[in-house]
Amino acid sequence: MTSEKMDFQDALKKAQEKGYAEADPTSDIEGFDAAYKLAILTKLAYETNVDINKVYREGITKISSVDVEYAREFGYVIKLLGIAKNVDENLELRVHLTMIPSNHPLANVNNSYNAILLKGNAVGNLMLYGKGAGELPTGSAVVGDIISTLRNNRFNNTYTYNIEKNVVDIKEVSSEYYLRITVKDDPGVLGQISTILGEEGVSISSFIQKSKVVDEGYVYIVIFTHQTLEEKLNNALNKIKDLKVVKQIDNVIRVENLD
Repeated sequence: MTSEKMDFQDALKKAQEKGYAEADPTSDIEGFDAAYKLAILTKLAYETNVDINKVYREGITKISSVDVEYAREFGYVIKLLGIAKNVDENLELRVHLTMIPSNHPLANVNNSYNAILLKGNAVGNLMLYGKGAGELPTGSAVVGDIISTLRNNRFNNTYTYNIEKNVVDIKEVSSEYYLRITVKDDPGVLGQISTILGEEGVSISSFIQKSKVVDEGYVYIVIFTHQTLEEKLNNALNKIKDLKVVKQIDNVIRVENLD
């Protein structure tokens, strides 16, 4: 969608034709596959048992070429990320669309390639990069799993842990956000929205209002927020969507600057 400026359905069809997405793409586009991988990697990285049901998950079906273009305008690209963070011995585990800076190494992971970014206290950022789909990469992974299973049985390596760290509820996670809202093309609309955001403790970092009409009498407002709690943002959005000047909240995407 980013490199060839395709719509979601066209991009999905092309991915299926190339064998990068299944005939039933639910596991891919709804983030299930990424959530399973995140749970496995978290278990290895933090030596803890992981309940897959505690991994927050969002798919990519709401993404629009409009969001891709706005991201580009602000210097970001949109990726589906699985994020695990150890914060004060509590885990943040989440899978969702994320805007990341266009100059970040993860921003250039395209087509059938996957990447894992590790951040260590001393070494900083390390990235592992390679093909994650297609006949040969999949076959290689299957053979690797068979060999790993045989080795584990031989040496009795079960990789089980007696601890399970607390997983933070998504409403307690702090992030920056991108908001795209369809509103009436009337004076004072932005003021009404920014007032609600301010009352709920959500600070605006930047915004644009396009004069191009997207529906009769309606335009887009795009807002980027500073770091804020998910719960505060949701409280604000619940009030904003009830405004008479708001037709709909089109999309909400988290922003990670990955420092």
